[in-house]
Amino acid sequence: MFGLGISTSAVPGADPVGDARAAEELGFDFVSASDHPCGGEPTYELWTMLTWVAAATSRIRVATRVLGVPYRPPAMVAKMAETLHRLSGGRLILGLGGGYSDDEFRAFGLGVPTPREKVDGMVEAVHVIRGLWAESDFTYEGSRYRTDRATIEPKPLSPIPIWLGTYGPRALDATGRLADGWIPSLGFAPPERAAVMRDRILSAGRAVECVYNVTFRIGAPAEGDGVVAGSAAEVTDRLAAFVDLGFTSMNFTPLGPDPRAQAERLAEDVLPVLRTLAS
Repeated sequence: MFGLGISTSAVPGADPVGDARAAEELGFDFVSASDHPCGGEPTYELWTMLTWVAAATSRIRVATRVLGVPYRPPAMVAKMAETLHRLSGGRLILGLGGGYSDDEFRAFGLGVPTPREKVDGMVEAVHVIRGLWAESDFTYEGSRYRTDRATIEPKPLSPIPIWLGTYGPRALDATGRLADGWIPSLGFAPPERAAVMRDRILSAGRAVECVYNVTFRIGAPAEGDGVVAGSAAEVTDRLAAFVDLGFTSMNFTPLGPDPRAQAERLAEDVLPVLRTLAS
């Protein structure tokens, strides 16, 4: 699968729905957006925005990349996810993470979990969410989250994939045990390191879809290790190397003043080659 990252920006002229519709027309498999509700720049709340996007599209899947677990009680996320999945015709991909910005948690009065608590909370959230999707009177007792004979109805009409954005050893081990997908970012996990991390996840013996989150810019020189840039041919070659590492799915975030034009160039000049290599 190949997805396109869309911005949560709410500045005048921002058009996430239009970006998603364009991505659907260009043949992308999913759109995704990140979860950073705190900050001085105008932004949309991720879940609300993706609901609006899903209502305005018909085929393309919608993904949280990734939902910060500390922001929302996992039991409520289970209910929210089932609703969006059902109303969108089964198009949700639920990306979860332990939480990135301590400053955001502090600003919202949520407390700042330790790295261990972030991983524990993410793992417990997966158990709570899946338990509520599958069982009635579901009771769970964790160190961070708990439920007491909780039930949500209806249950999901089809499986909702859970992708985890993880990096540390404990989090990677949990991903191998629990996740349907793994979505690391190039900027935090360069290819050589990402390949080792992927091997660790797959050593659990489960099928986990590995989705590389890549920022790109076609028609501009390289701007650093965290961005894939250059001519269409150079970008294709660099991304093909990621496929060779085992990342047969990717999420692309366009960089530059015209993200939609970048998405068009990627779809027309690069994706056909990648789809052939990944098939």
